[in-house]
Amino acid sequence: MAAQPPIRAAGVVLLRSENGQQEFVVVHRPGRQDWSLPKGKLEQGEHLLSAAIRECDEETGYSPLLQSPLPMQSYSVAGRPKVVNYWRAQVREEAGFAPDDEVDEIQWLPVTRAREALTYPSEARLVEIATALPDTSPLIVVRHTQAMKRSQFDGDVDEERPLSGKGRSQSKQLVPLLDAFGIEEVHSSPARRCYQTVNRFAKHLGCDLLEEPLLSESGHEEHPKAAARRAAEIALTPAPIVLCTHRPVLPTVVPAVAEALGLTLNDERWQEALDPKLPPGGFIVFHRAFAPDGSATIIGVEQHTVSGSTA
Repeated sequence: MAAQPPIRAAGVVLLRSENGQQEFVVVHRPGRQDWSLPKGKLEQGEHLLSAAIRECDEETGYSPLLQSPLPMQSYSVAGRPKVVNYWRAQVREEAGFAPDDEVDEIQWLPVTRAREALTYPSEARLVEIATALPDTSPLIVVRHTQAMKRSQFDGDVDEERPLSGKGRSQSKQLVPLLDAFGIEEVHSSPARRCYQTVNRFAKHLGCDLLEEPLLSESGHEEHPKAAARRAAEIALTPAPIVLCTHRPVLPTVVPAVAEALGLTLNDERWQEALDPKLPPGGFIVFHRAFAPDGSATIIGVEQHTVSGSTA
């Protein structure tokens, strides 16, 4: 008999500052008679990022802003493996807690009480890890979604080649995933397929879409060193940024961003997440912490596709 696939779930360590000290939220589940972090199973076809936000909102009444990923938790439930992805998070919006059969009470507690308050020691350890991490600003590098095939495009200028129907659907799917991280600026190659990939998201934010000619295919081909320098400049810009570019440009952009943030592509902690061979609509999230002098430190790296997490 084939092994059952793991149950996938997602959750957050939701933090806030209150009277000069950090607090985290815990939820009480009457059915299990335990105190735990907000988390829950993915719905059919749901993305990990969407599940983490939905579960926190449903269980606590707080919409979270995702920050750096935390260590994944693995354990067995009735003989079946279960894997839970967690993120450090801050409060984005409050709708108000509404008790139900699943969660009947929540509490904000000082982080020093994590070990005594949480039923599961592994979750208490996650709180301690999250508390020790700084606030971060994301840089998300996106490969444009699926474009019309070159062989089917009858235009004279390849930069005018548009997204396919599937690519347009993928661009819609990207909106809530990119929005999960609190993005403020959207940068893109001026190529139509890149512009279309993130224009809907820029409209959602109500911000301008900033063109990056050096990070187009032609700009990169003509000036690869300048393209790398531009990618490094963006990496050291403190604002939360999305940057959309092309498959042939990613092997220049990803190493340039990593190097600017003090990383190498063979860093064992994030080697898989730093793989520049993204599928259409795939993206890498660099979680950066900035010091007062403007210097940046990398806190975490994760990679996703529009249909689910890849690393």
